[in-house]
Amino acid sequence: MEKDSPHVLVINPWIHDFAAYDFWAKPIGLLAIASILRLHGYQVSYIDCLDRSHPDVSHPGKAGRFGKGHYLKTRIPKPKELYDVPRNYSRYGIPKSLVRKAINNSPRLKAVLVTSLMTYWYPGVVAVIEVVREMLPEVPVILGGIYASLCYDHAVQFAGADMVLSGQCEAGLLEPLGDLTEYTCTCRFSPDDLDTYPYPAFDLQSSIPYVPILTGRGCPFRCAYCASGFLNPGLRRRSPQHVVEEIAYWHEKYAVFDFAFYDDALLIDADHHLTPILEGVLTQGLDVRFHTPNALHIRPLSGEVARLMFRSGFKTIRLGLETAFFDDRKAMDNKVGPGEFEQAVDYLKEAGFKDDAIGVYLLCGLPGQDLAELEASIKMVKACGARPILAQYSPIPHTALWSAAVSTSRYDLESDPIFHNNSIFPCQKEPFSWEQISYLKKLTGD
Repeated sequence: MEKDSPHVLVINPWIHDFAAYDFWAKPIGLLAIASILRLHGYQVSYIDCLDRSHPDVSHPGKAGRFGKGHYLKTRIPKPKELYDVPRNYSRYGIPKSLVRKAINNSPRLKAVLVTSLMTYWYPGVVAVIEVVREMLPEVPVILGGIYASLCYDHAVQFAGADMVLSGQCEAGLLEPLGDLTEYTCTCRFSPDDLDTYPYPAFDLQSSIPYVPILTGRGCPFRCAYCASGFLNPGLRRRSPQHVVEEIAYWHEKYAVFDFAFYDDALLIDADHHLTPILEGVLTQGLDVRFHTPNALHIRPLSGEVARLMFRSGFKTIRLGLETAFFDDRKAMDNKVGPGEFEQAVDYLKEAGFKDDAIGVYLLCGLPGQDLAELEASIKMVKACGARPILAQYSPIPHTALWSAAVSTSRYDLESDPIFHNNSIFPCQKEPFSWEQISYLKKLTGD
Protein backbone atom coordinates (compact mmCIF):
# COMPACT_ATOMS: atom_id res chain seq x y z
CA MET A 1 0.00 0.00 0.00
CA GLU A 2 1.34 3.41 -0.97
CA LYS A 3 2.06 5.85 1.84
CA ASP A 4 0.09 8.60 0.11
CA SER A 5 -3.01 6.48 -0.46
CA PRO A 6 -6.06 8.16 1.09
CA HIS A 7 -7.06 7.33 4.65
CA VAL A 8 -10.75 6.67 5.33
CA LEU A 9 -12.49 6.30 8.68
CA VAL A 10 -15.52 3.97 8.94
CA ILE A 11 -17.85 4.25 11.94
CA ASN A 12 -20.48 1.98 13.46
CA PRO A 13 -22.66 4.44 15.41
CA TRP A 14 -24.26 4.28 18.84
CA ILE A 15 -27.71 2.86 19.42
CA HIS A 16 -30.23 5.17 21.08
CA ASP A 17 -33.14 3.06 22.31
CA PHE A 18 -35.12 1.70 25.22
CA ALA A 19 -33.28 -1.61 24.98
CA ALA A 20 -30.43 -3.13 23.00
CA TYR A 21 -28.35 -6.30 23.27
CA ASP A 22 -25.50 -7.77 21.27
CA PHE A 23 -27.33 -10.78 19.83
CA TRP A 24 -24.53 -11.56 17.36
CA ALA A 25 -24.92 -8.07 15.92
CA LYS A 26 -22.04 -6.70 13.85
CA PRO A 27 -22.10 -4.17 10.97
CA ILE A 28 -21.20 -6.75 8.33
CA GLY A 29 -22.04 -4.37 5.49
CA LEU A 30 -19.74 -1.63 6.80
CA LEU A 31 -16.90 -4.08 7.42
CA ALA A 32 -17.41 -5.56 3.96
CA ILE A 33 -16.95 -2.07 2.52
CA ALA A 34 -13.87 -1.57 4.70
CA SER A 35 -12.30 -4.72 3.25
CA ILE A 36 -13.17 -3.65 -0.29
CA LEU A 37 -11.55 -0.26 0.29
CA ARG A 38 -8.40 -1.95 1.57
CA LEU A 39 -8.43 -4.20 -1.50
CA HIS A 40 -8.35 -1.07 -3.64
CA GLY A 41 -5.46 0.57 -1.81
CA TYR A 42 -7.22 2.74 0.74
CA GLN A 43 -5.98 2.95 4.31
CA VAL A 44 -8.89 2.26 6.66
CA SER A 45 -9.48 2.97 10.35
CA TYR A 46 -12.52 1.79 12.27
CA ILE A 47 -14.47 3.14 15.23
CA ASP A 48 -17.06 0.79 16.68
CA CYS A 49 -19.22 2.87 19.01
CA LEU A 50 -20.78 -0.40 20.21
CA ASP A 51 -17.46 -2.07 21.06
CA ARG A 52 -18.06 -4.28 24.12
CA SER A 53 -14.34 -5.07 24.49
CA HIS A 54 -12.85 -1.62 24.05
CA PRO A 55 -9.48 -1.60 25.87
CA ASP A 56 -10.22 1.73 27.58
CA VAL A 57 -13.57 0.64 29.06
CA SER A 58 -12.95 -0.40 32.66
CA HIS A 59 -16.41 -1.88 33.26
CA PRO A 60 -17.64 -3.46 30.02
CA GLY A 61 -21.10 -4.90 29.58
CA LYS A 62 -21.74 -8.35 30.98
CA ALA A 63 -20.73 -11.15 28.60
CA GLY A 64 -23.22 -13.83 27.59
CA ARG A 65 -22.90 -17.24 25.99
CA PHE A 66 -21.30 -17.88 22.61
CA GLY A 67 -19.91 -14.35 22.22
CA LYS A 68 -23.13 -12.44 22.91
CA GLY A 69 -23.36 -9.82 25.62
CA HIS A 70 -24.65 -6.56 27.05
CA TYR A 71 -23.57 -3.23 25.63
CA LEU A 72 -22.28 -0.52 27.89
CA LYS A 73 -25.14 1.95 28.31
CA THR A 74 -25.66 5.51 29.47
CA ARG A 75 -29.09 6.83 30.32
CA ILE A 76 -30.07 9.84 28.19
CA PRO A 77 -33.28 11.87 27.83
CA LYS A 78 -36.05 10.29 25.80
CA PRO A 79 -36.86 11.90 22.46
CA LYS A 80 -39.61 14.43 23.07
CA GLU A 81 -41.83 12.51 20.64
CA LEU A 82 -41.77 9.51 22.99
CA TYR A 83 -42.25 11.36 26.28
CA ASP A 84 -45.24 9.16 27.22
CA VAL A 85 -43.40 5.82 27.02
CA PRO A 86 -42.87 4.57 30.62
CA ARG A 87 -39.34 3.26 30.06
CA ASN A 88 -35.80 4.58 30.38
CA TYR A 89 -33.95 5.57 27.21
CA SER A 90 -30.20 5.02 26.79
CA ARG A 91 -27.21 5.50 24.56
CA TYR A 92 -25.73 2.05 24.03
CA GLY A 93 -22.01 1.90 23.40
CA ILE A 94 -18.74 3.45 24.47
CA PRO A 95 -18.52 6.96 25.99
CA LYS A 96 -18.36 9.96 23.69
CA SER A 97 -14.92 10.75 25.08
CA LEU A 98 -13.51 7.53 23.59
CA VAL A 99 -15.02 8.29 20.20
CA ARG A 100 -13.49 11.75 20.30
CA LYS A 101 -10.14 10.27 21.35
CA ALA A 102 -10.20 7.81 18.44
CA ILE A 103 -11.04 10.54 15.95
CA ASN A 104 -8.32 12.75 17.38
CA ASN A 105 -5.77 9.94 17.02
CA SER A 106 -6.72 9.20 13.41
CA PRO A 107 -4.27 10.05 10.63
CA ARG A 108 -5.19 12.80 8.20
CA LEU A 109 -8.54 11.66 6.84
CA LYS A 110 -9.98 12.09 3.37
CA ALA A 111 -13.49 10.84 4.17
CA VAL A 112 -15.65 9.37 6.93
CA LEU A 113 -18.14 6.58 6.23
CA VAL A 114 -20.99 5.98 8.68
CA THR A 115 -23.41 3.07 8.54
CA SER A 116 -26.97 2.85 9.85
CA LEU A 117 -29.17 -0.03 10.95
CA MET A 118 -32.71 0.17 12.33
CA THR A 119 -34.63 3.17 11.05
CA TYR A 120 -35.55 4.28 14.59
CA TRP A 121 -31.89 4.18 15.66
CA TYR A 122 -31.13 7.22 13.53
CA PRO A 123 -30.62 9.52 16.57
CA GLY A 124 -27.40 7.59 17.28
CA VAL A 125 -26.33 8.14 13.67
CA VAL A 126 -27.03 11.86 13.93
CA ALA A 127 -25.13 12.05 17.23
CA VAL A 128 -21.96 10.47 15.85
CA ILE A 129 -22.07 12.60 12.70
CA GLU A 130 -22.35 15.70 14.90
CA VAL A 131 -19.15 14.66 16.69
CA VAL A 132 -17.38 14.12 13.38
CA ARG A 133 -18.59 17.49 12.09
CA GLU A 134 -17.34 19.24 15.21
CA MET A 135 -13.89 17.64 15.09
CA LEU A 136 -13.39 17.29 11.32
CA PRO A 137 -15.39 20.10 9.74
CA GLU A 138 -13.60 19.86 6.39
CA VAL A 139 -13.83 16.07 5.96
CA PRO A 140 -16.78 14.79 3.90
CA VAL A 141 -19.16 12.35 5.58
CA ILE A 142 -20.91 9.58 3.63
CA LEU A 143 -23.90 7.75 5.15
CA GLY A 144 -25.19 4.37 4.02
CA GLY A 145 -26.95 1.34 5.46
CA ILE A 146 -30.51 0.31 6.25
CA TYR A 147 -31.92 3.58 7.62
CA ALA A 148 -30.29 5.48 4.76
CA SER A 149 -31.92 3.10 2.26
CA LEU A 150 -35.40 2.78 3.78
CA CYS A 151 -35.75 6.43 4.84
CA TYR A 152 -33.55 8.09 2.22
CA ASP A 153 -35.33 11.46 2.14
CA HIS A 154 -35.35 11.71 5.93
CA ALA A 155 -31.64 10.83 6.06
CA VAL A 156 -30.80 13.47 3.45
CA GLN A 157 -32.70 16.10 5.40
CA PHE A 158 -31.77 15.28 8.98
CA ALA A 159 -28.69 13.03 9.27
CA GLY A 160 -26.14 15.74 8.54
CA ALA A 161 -24.07 13.77 6.01
CA ASP A 162 -22.60 15.27 2.84
CA MET A 163 -23.75 12.27 0.84
CA VAL A 164 -26.38 9.57 1.47
CA LEU A 165 -26.14 6.29 -0.41
CA SER A 166 -29.08 3.91 -0.77
CA GLY A 167 -29.00 0.16 -1.29
CA GLN A 168 -26.05 -2.15 -1.82
CA CYS A 169 -23.16 0.20 -2.54
CA GLU A 170 -19.94 -1.85 -2.31
CA ALA A 171 -19.13 -1.27 -5.97
CA GLY A 172 -21.06 1.98 -6.36
CA LEU A 173 -19.11 3.64 -3.57
CA LEU A 174 -15.75 3.55 -5.34
CA GLU A 175 -16.55 6.26 -7.89
CA PRO A 176 -18.01 8.95 -5.57
CA LEU A 177 -15.37 8.21 -2.95
CA GLY A 178 -12.71 8.50 -5.60
CA ASP A 179 -14.09 11.90 -6.58
CA LEU A 180 -13.97 13.07 -2.97
CA THR A 181 -10.46 11.75 -2.28
CA GLU A 182 -9.02 12.37 -5.77
CA TYR A 183 -7.93 8.73 -5.80
CA THR A 184 -8.43 6.65 -8.91
CA CYS A 185 -8.64 2.86 -8.84
CA THR A 186 -9.98 0.06 -11.01
CA CYS A 187 -12.57 -2.27 -9.51
CA ARG A 188 -10.82 -5.46 -8.44
CA PHE A 189 -13.84 -7.66 -7.83
CA SER A 190 -16.98 -8.61 -9.72
CA PRO A 191 -20.07 -7.04 -8.10
CA ASP A 192 -22.26 -9.86 -9.45
CA ASP A 193 -20.02 -12.65 -8.15
CA LEU A 194 -20.04 -12.84 -4.35
CA ASP A 195 -17.09 -15.25 -4.39
CA THR A 196 -14.85 -12.40 -5.60
CA TYR A 197 -15.60 -10.20 -2.57
CA PRO A 198 -12.96 -10.11 0.18
CA TYR A 199 -14.01 -11.28 3.63
CA PRO A 200 -15.46 -8.50 5.82
CA ALA A 201 -12.76 -6.75 7.86
CA PHE A 202 -13.58 -8.24 11.26
CA ASP A 203 -9.86 -7.99 12.03
CA LEU A 204 -10.38 -4.22 12.50
CA GLN A 205 -12.30 -4.96 15.71
CA SER A 206 -10.61 -4.82 19.11
CA SER A 207 -11.56 -8.50 19.48
CA ILE A 208 -13.45 -11.11 17.48
CA PRO A 209 -15.81 -12.94 19.85
CA TYR A 210 -17.84 -14.29 16.91
CA VAL A 211 -18.11 -13.85 13.17
CA PRO A 212 -21.32 -13.26 11.19
CA ILE A 213 -21.47 -15.33 8.01
CA LEU A 214 -23.49 -14.25 4.99
CA THR A 215 -23.67 -17.09 2.46
CA GLY A 216 -26.01 -15.22 0.15
CA ARG A 217 -28.13 -12.12 -0.28
CA GLY A 218 -31.83 -11.77 -0.80
CA CYS A 219 -34.81 -14.05 -0.32
CA PRO A 220 -37.33 -15.64 -2.73
CA PHE A 221 -40.22 -14.89 -0.36
CA ARG A 222 -41.92 -11.50 -0.19
CA CYS A 223 -43.29 -11.40 3.33
CA ALA A 224 -45.48 -8.38 4.00
CA TYR A 225 -43.56 -7.34 7.12
CA CYS A 226 -40.01 -7.75 5.76
CA ALA A 227 -37.86 -5.34 3.71
CA SER A 228 -35.42 -7.95 2.42
CA GLY A 229 -36.88 -7.80 -1.09
CA PHE A 230 -36.36 -4.03 -1.21
CA LEU A 231 -32.88 -4.02 0.27
CA ASN A 232 -31.63 -7.09 -1.63
CA PRO A 233 -33.62 -7.70 -4.82
CA GLY A 234 -33.25 -11.25 -6.11
CA LEU A 235 -31.30 -14.09 -4.51
CA ARG A 236 -27.52 -14.31 -5.01
CA ARG A 237 -25.28 -16.82 -3.32
CA ARG A 238 -21.67 -17.65 -2.71
CA SER A 239 -20.36 -21.09 -3.58
CA PRO A 240 -20.38 -23.55 -0.68
CA GLN A 241 -16.60 -23.95 -0.96
CA HIS A 242 -16.05 -20.20 -0.58
CA VAL A 243 -18.20 -20.16 2.58
CA VAL A 244 -16.32 -23.09 4.10
CA GLU A 245 -13.01 -21.40 3.34
CA GLU A 246 -14.13 -18.26 5.19
CA ILE A 247 -15.26 -20.22 8.25
CA ALA A 248 -11.91 -22.05 8.29
CA TYR A 249 -10.02 -18.76 7.88
CA TRP A 250 -11.53 -17.07 10.95
CA HIS A 251 -11.39 -20.25 13.02
CA GLU A 252 -7.79 -21.15 12.23
CA LYS A 253 -6.23 -17.68 12.07
CA TYR A 254 -8.18 -15.90 14.82
CA ALA A 255 -9.44 -18.83 16.96
CA VAL A 256 -13.09 -17.93 16.35
CA PHE A 257 -15.52 -20.64 17.45
CA ASP A 258 -18.92 -18.96 17.12
CA PHE A 259 -20.46 -18.14 13.74
CA ALA A 260 -23.87 -16.54 13.22
CA PHE A 261 -25.59 -16.99 9.87
CA TYR A 262 -27.10 -13.70 8.69
CA ASP A 263 -28.90 -15.15 5.66
CA ASP A 264 -32.57 -14.49 5.02
CA ALA A 265 -32.94 -17.79 3.12
CA LEU A 266 -30.32 -20.17 4.49
CA LEU A 267 -32.34 -23.38 4.01
CA ILE A 268 -33.64 -22.66 0.52
CA ASP A 269 -32.35 -25.32 -1.92
CA ALA A 270 -30.39 -26.86 0.95
CA ASP A 271 -29.20 -29.83 -1.16
CA HIS A 272 -27.10 -27.48 -3.28
CA HIS A 273 -26.22 -24.88 -0.66
CA LEU A 274 -26.31 -25.46 3.10
CA THR A 275 -25.78 -29.22 2.88
CA PRO A 276 -22.45 -28.98 1.01
CA ILE A 277 -21.39 -26.12 3.32
CA LEU A 278 -21.93 -28.24 6.43
CA GLU A 279 -20.44 -31.31 4.82
CA GLY A 280 -17.36 -29.22 4.06
CA VAL A 281 -17.17 -28.10 7.69
CA LEU A 282 -17.30 -31.72 8.83
CA THR A 283 -14.79 -32.89 6.22
CA GLN A 284 -12.29 -30.27 7.39
CA GLY A 285 -12.88 -31.21 11.02
CA LEU A 286 -13.74 -27.65 12.07
CA ASP A 287 -14.76 -27.61 15.73
CA VAL A 288 -17.09 -24.60 15.62
CA ARG A 289 -20.52 -23.51 16.82
CA PHE A 290 -23.27 -22.14 14.57
CA HIS A 291 -26.21 -19.87 15.40
CA THR A 292 -29.19 -18.61 13.39
CA PRO A 293 -30.36 -15.27 14.83
CA ASN A 294 -32.21 -14.64 11.56
CA ALA A 295 -35.19 -16.97 11.42
CA LEU A 296 -34.84 -20.18 9.45
CA HIS A 297 -37.62 -21.03 7.03
CA ILE A 298 -39.62 -23.96 8.38
CA ARG A 299 -40.88 -25.66 5.21
CA PRO A 300 -37.48 -26.76 3.80
CA LEU A 301 -36.22 -28.12 7.14
CA SER A 302 -35.97 -31.89 6.54
CA GLY A 303 -34.85 -34.62 8.89
CA GLU A 304 -31.62 -35.01 6.95
CA VAL A 305 -30.82 -31.29 7.18
CA ALA A 306 -31.64 -31.26 10.91
CA ARG A 307 -29.26 -34.17 11.54
CA LEU A 308 -26.51 -32.49 9.54
CA MET A 309 -27.02 -29.22 11.46
CA PHE A 310 -26.69 -31.05 14.77
CA ARG A 311 -23.55 -32.93 13.72
CA SER A 312 -21.84 -29.82 12.36
CA GLY A 313 -22.24 -27.78 15.53
CA PHE A 314 -25.47 -25.75 15.47
CA LYS A 315 -26.25 -24.56 18.99
CA THR A 316 -28.91 -21.88 18.59
CA ILE A 317 -31.89 -22.50 16.31
CA ARG A 318 -34.45 -19.83 15.50
CA LEU A 319 -37.54 -20.70 13.42
CA GLY A 320 -39.79 -18.10 11.80
CA LEU A 321 -43.35 -19.20 12.58
CA GLU A 322 -44.76 -15.67 13.20
CA THR A 323 -48.25 -17.04 14.02
CA ALA A 324 -49.91 -20.42 14.54
CA PHE A 325 -53.07 -19.27 12.75
CA PHE A 326 -53.42 -19.82 9.01
CA ASP A 327 -56.85 -18.50 7.99
CA ASP A 328 -55.53 -15.17 6.67
CA ARG A 329 -51.88 -16.18 6.50
CA LYS A 330 -51.34 -15.54 2.78
CA ALA A 331 -51.82 -11.81 3.28
CA MET A 332 -48.78 -11.87 5.55
CA ASP A 333 -46.51 -14.57 4.09
CA ASN A 334 -46.53 -17.92 2.34
CA LYS A 335 -43.55 -19.64 3.92
CA VAL A 336 -45.19 -22.18 6.25
CA GLY A 337 -48.42 -24.15 6.28
CA PRO A 338 -50.45 -26.14 8.81
CA GLY A 339 -48.51 -28.99 10.37
CA GLU A 340 -45.14 -27.97 8.95
CA PHE A 341 -43.97 -26.30 12.13
CA GLU A 342 -44.75 -29.33 14.29
CA GLN A 343 -42.91 -31.55 11.80
CA ALA A 344 -39.86 -29.26 11.81
CA VAL A 345 -39.67 -29.33 15.60
CA ASP A 346 -39.92 -33.12 15.55
CA TYR A 347 -37.05 -33.30 13.04
CA LEU A 348 -34.87 -31.08 15.23
CA LYS A 349 -35.60 -33.08 18.38
CA GLU A 350 -35.00 -36.39 16.64
CA ALA A 351 -31.64 -34.97 15.48
CA GLY A 352 -30.65 -34.28 19.09
CA PHE A 353 -31.61 -30.64 19.73
CA LYS A 354 -33.03 -29.90 23.18
CA ASP A 355 -36.05 -27.72 23.88
CA ASP A 356 -34.05 -24.67 24.99
CA ALA A 357 -32.04 -24.65 21.74
CA ILE A 358 -35.17 -24.33 19.57
CA GLY A 359 -36.48 -20.77 19.64
CA VAL A 360 -39.57 -19.81 17.65
CA TYR A 361 -40.26 -16.23 16.59
CA LEU A 362 -43.85 -15.03 16.92
CA LEU A 363 -44.66 -11.57 15.63
CA CYS A 364 -46.14 -9.27 18.23
CA GLY A 365 -47.71 -5.88 17.56
CA LEU A 366 -48.83 -6.34 13.95
CA PRO A 367 -51.47 -3.91 12.64
CA GLY A 368 -54.86 -5.12 13.82
CA GLN A 369 -53.38 -8.18 15.53
CA ASP A 370 -55.64 -10.17 17.84
CA LEU A 371 -53.52 -10.60 20.95
CA ALA A 372 -55.69 -13.55 22.00
CA GLU A 373 -54.42 -15.37 18.90
CA LEU A 374 -50.87 -14.47 19.86
CA GLU A 375 -51.44 -15.93 23.32
CA ALA A 376 -52.76 -19.13 21.74
CA SER A 377 -49.70 -19.26 19.43
CA ILE A 378 -47.38 -18.96 22.43
CA LYS A 379 -49.13 -21.84 24.17
CA MET A 380 -49.01 -23.99 21.03
CA VAL A 381 -45.25 -23.49 20.61
CA LYS A 382 -44.66 -24.39 24.25
CA ALA A 383 -46.86 -27.49 23.87
CA CYS A 384 -44.60 -28.60 21.01
CA GLY A 385 -41.60 -28.43 23.32
CA ALA A 386 -40.01 -25.32 21.77
CA ARG A 387 -39.35 -21.86 23.19
CA PRO A 388 -41.60 -19.02 21.97
CA ILE A 389 -39.83 -15.70 21.40
CA LEU A 390 -41.79 -12.52 20.79
CA ALA A 391 -40.49 -10.70 17.74
CA GLN A 392 -41.81 -7.20 18.26
CA TYR A 393 -43.05 -5.78 14.97
CA SER A 394 -41.43 -2.67 13.59
CA PRO A 395 -43.29 -0.91 10.75
CA ILE A 396 -40.91 -0.68 7.80
CA PRO A 397 -41.27 1.61 4.77
CA HIS A 398 -41.33 -0.10 1.36
CA THR A 399 -43.00 -3.23 2.73
CA ALA A 400 -46.48 -4.47 1.81
CA LEU A 401 -47.66 -3.97 5.38
CA TRP A 402 -46.51 -0.35 5.60
CA SER A 403 -49.81 1.25 4.55
CA ALA A 404 -51.75 -0.83 7.08
CA ALA A 405 -49.21 0.12 9.74
CA VAL A 406 -49.60 3.82 8.93
CA SER A 407 -53.40 3.64 9.08
CA THR A 408 -53.56 1.72 12.36
CA SER A 409 -50.74 3.32 14.35
CA ARG A 410 -51.39 5.72 17.20
CA TYR A 411 -48.33 7.62 15.95
CA ASP A 412 -47.66 9.48 12.71
CA LEU A 413 -45.26 6.89 11.28
CA GLU A 414 -44.59 8.87 8.11
CA SER A 415 -43.46 11.98 9.96
CA ASP A 416 -40.51 10.51 11.85
CA PRO A 417 -38.76 7.08 11.90
CA ILE A 418 -38.50 7.42 15.69
CA PHE A 419 -42.06 6.05 15.74
CA HIS A 420 -40.97 2.80 14.03
CA ASN A 421 -39.50 1.64 17.34
CA ASN A 422 -40.76 -1.87 18.09
CA SER A 423 -40.30 -1.32 21.84
CA ILE A 424 -43.32 0.99 21.87
CA PHE A 425 -45.58 -1.37 19.87
CA PRO A 426 -46.47 1.48 17.53
CA CYS A 427 -49.30 -0.30 15.70
CA GLN A 428 -51.29 -1.24 18.77
CA LYS A 429 -54.20 1.19 18.90
CA GLU A 430 -55.47 2.98 21.97
CA PRO A 431 -56.45 1.93 24.54
CA PHE A 432 -52.97 0.42 24.66
CA SER A 433 -52.17 -1.91 27.54
CA TRP A 434 -48.56 -2.32 28.67
CA GLU A 435 -49.90 -4.81 31.20
CA GLN A 436 -51.19 -7.08 28.45
CA ILE A 437 -47.85 -6.95 26.63
CA SER A 438 -46.06 -7.71 29.90
CA TYR A 439 -48.34 -10.70 30.45
CA LEU A 440 -47.55 -12.11 27.00
CA LYS A 441 -43.81 -11.67 27.57
CA LYS A 442 -44.03 -13.50 30.87
CA LEU A 443 -46.04 -16.25 29.19
CA THR A 444 -43.12 -16.95 26.85
CA GLY A 445 -40.84 -17.40 29.84
CA ASP A 446 -38.78 -14.20 29.31
